[in-house]
Amino acid sequence: MSTANQRGQHAHERGAGPGPDSGDLHVLAAQLRRMNGEINRLAHGFAGGHGLHATDVQALAAILDAGEPMTPGRLREHLGLTSGAVTACVDRLERAGHVRRVRESADRRVVHLRYVPEAREAARTYFLPLAEAAAATRAHFDDEELAVVVRFLTAMNEELGLVR
Repeated sequence: MSTANQRGQHAHERGAGPGPDSGDLHVLAAQLRRMNGEINRLAHGFAGGHGLHATDVQALAAILDAGEPMTPGRLREHLGLTSGAVTACVDRLERAGHVRRVRESADRRVVHLRYVPEAREAARTYFLPLAEAAAATRAHFDDEELAVVVRFLTAMNEELGLVR
């Protein structure tokens, strides 16, 4: 695991120039925590309303966002859980009607997790206020500014991925 100083050194080596002063970093950190809290509040509400755990909602998001069919093994790696915990999570999601286990290849050992279309629509409806807030916020930024925000969030997620 790398330390914050090591990550900062790596950023400096990548040519990240002088950064904002510590006051700006505190404001940025506070705003990121606030946004994370608001999103977690919505996710916990969805979980509670569907008899799920917060981790189950993270699993659903991972399945939804995956660029290729999600497998239980990839989901385990993504969530940082044990095989048994992922099995229990997928079992809950399947019982609740959110996902299906599908064997699509000639190799019957390969299981893909598919988001059930009706459940996806229910999630889309529940999280519509989040999508509307993102769209309203997006309207305050031009394309160049939004590109910087996306670049920042991408880099932040990459850095956080190193902390695991």
